[in-house]
Amino acid sequence: MKVKDLMSTSIVCVRPETSLKQIASLMKQENIGAIPICTDRNEILGIITDRDIVLRGMSSSLENQTAESIMSRNIVYATPNMNSHDAALLLSKNQVRRLPVLENGKLVGILALADIARKPMYIDEAGDALNSISKINNLY
Repeated sequence: MKVKDLMSTSIVCVRPETSLKQIASLMKQENIGAIPICTDRNEILGIITDRDIVLRGMSSSLENQTAESIMSRNIVYATPNMNSHDAALLLSKNQVRRLPVLENGKLVGILALADIARKPMYIDEAGDALNSISKINNLY
C-alpha cells in the first residue's frame, strides 16, 4: 500500500511567526498533536508537536514565543508514492510518530503511526515502529 492511501490530507499549517499560545489552541481545537510550519506556498519549514510545546516552550511564557523559536527544522518526510512499509521504517529509524508527506517540495499530507496501525495488515509494522520510537526520545 502507498503512503497516499493512508495519509491524512486535512492539514493545518501555521506560519513561523504564529505564537505558541495560538498553536496550542489550534491543536486543541483540531484534536491534533503536530502542526507543520509552512510558507505561503505550502513549503514546509518545520514542525511543532504538543511535546515540543511542553518541553521546549514552557521554559517561558507561551505568549512571547513563536513557532520559529521551537520548531524542529530537520524534517524527515515521506512521498505520496512511497511504500507504507518504507514509511514505517522511516518512522522507526528516525524515532518519530508522524511524517509530513511532500510532493514536489509541497506539503500534501501527514502520515502518522496511527494511520499505519489502523490497517490490520500493517499492525506488526506499526508495533515494530512504535517499539523503536519509544526506546529513545523522539522528535515529532
